[in-house]
Amino acid sequence: MLIACVDVPVLPLQMLLWRCRDWAGLPVAVVDRDKPQGILLWINEMARANRILPGMRYGAALALEPRLRAGVVPDAEIRTGVATLTRHLQHFSPVVEPSPDQPGVFWMDAVGILPLYLTHQDWATRIRVDLLGLGFQAHVAVGFSRFATYAVARATKGVVVFDQSEAEQAHARAIRIDCLDFHPKLRATLHKLGVDRLGQFMALPAAGIRRRLGAEAFELYRLARGGTHQGLQASPLSEPLERALVLEHPDADLGRLLPALEVMLGELLTQLAEARRLLASVRLRLRLDDGGEVDEILTPAAPTRDEVQLLSLIRLRLQGLRLSSGVTDLHVEVQGVCSTDRQLDLFERPARDLSAARRALARLRAEFGDEVVVRACPREGHMPEAQFSWERFEQLLAPRPCTARADPLVRRYYPAAVPLALAPFDAPTGWQIHPEDGPIEGLVGPYVVSGGWWLREVARDYYYALTRSGRWLWIYRDRSRQRWFLQGEVE
Repeated sequence: MLIACVDVPVLPLQMLLWRCRDWAGLPVAVVDRDKPQGILLWINEMARANRILPGMRYGAALALEPRLRAGVVPDAEIRTGVATLTRHLQHFSPVVEPSPDQPGVFWMDAVGILPLYLTHQDWATRIRVDLLGLGFQAHVAVGFSRFATYAVARATKGVVVFDQSEAEQAHARAIRIDCLDFHPKLRATLHKLGVDRLGQFMALPAAGIRRRLGAEAFELYRLARGGTHQGLQASPLSEPLERALVLEHPDADLGRLLPALEVMLGELLTQLAEARRLLASVRLRLRLDDGGEVDEILTPAAPTRDEVQLLSLIRLRLQGLRLSSGVTDLHVEVQGVCSTDRQLDLFERPARDLSAARRALARLRAEFGDEVVVRACPREGHMPEAQFSWERFEQLLAPRPCTARADPLVRRYYPAAVPLALAPFDAPTGWQIHPEDGPIEGLVGPYVVSGGWWLREVARDYYYALTRSGRWLWIYRDRSRQRWFLQGEVE
């Protein structure tokens, strides 16, 4: 099997530099959040030359190099970038598999290319030039092994083509493991053993890899030794289908536009059915009489061809629109995906109907916007309110409960701390926060939290207050503002 690996190194960093082109020539990093406590995820060579490394705090890196520029590249934006690159690569080969773990790594089927291109070198060079035209640096390796081409593309700049499997393996074995995405702890352990090259790692005895280095190292070992011969999992060709309609007169009544949208959507669903595909998303573009344009994207709970469900989502989104003038043009575009076999669902009947929950979330997004469904994600932060953030909730999955040693307590945060009418320095024992709860009868604390010196210094004394009604309230005394606040409660 002839295979090619395309490596777009540090794709999120390249996307950030493409967005902020005036940062060229400066040390740049991608961070998980734009705060001093943010963690550096990817860095460029200039940042590395200033002793800045991934895993450092943003504030610590700024202390080493004040010129450092950093930004956040959301996961959704990375996925969009991977999908865009996949579509471009599909012009060179119908079988393209993006790596699920390493954004920017793609494998391509190179069989049958020569009738269309002079040589494999010519084909790989054209791929690299095409990605360069999009603004992305890329390296391409063409060979016979999935892992070997990946290692060569990661460690070598430009284009490398192997005519023989032996030459490919010899080249891969000489690659330093520092050039590959080995876990830092695994890399440090291997260095202590004197293992610096991929060939030395492959020569280690298989019996002790899993026991001494862990499951992740053993999986890398199997891949490097060719222990898995899984074929390419091609990303489906996803050319969108579209319909357009020009109205005779501008119309601002969205209710009258719905029948026209229903006809257009029905035609597109028929095309998807003929291609044995399901609708993954629908895009509505309304051109207005005053020159403006409304662009809305709707995503059902799961890929479907259910016209009633899709029209319901479209109706909810249209009801929330406010148009500045009448609509002159309607444009509907649908994105299809391969249908899946659902026969096994007859034998697996979960107690919870996840599909119903997903449909409910899809209706909420359609009516109130895509950002209305979010989830709390833990973050490393000094202050309690900085220890989590709200991120867009993409997909509802089946629960995977674990055994708990004791009933967990839930600490509920209020959207904003509520000021309390308590004396600034006296302990609040015996005082009432809510009349229906009665006075405070016990306190646990204080738990002192201070920080924020890089923006505005904060010093707080946190307490858990037990009221006569049995409620546990979470309060704190702000030393700088000389006031008490209610932060939340424990349930």
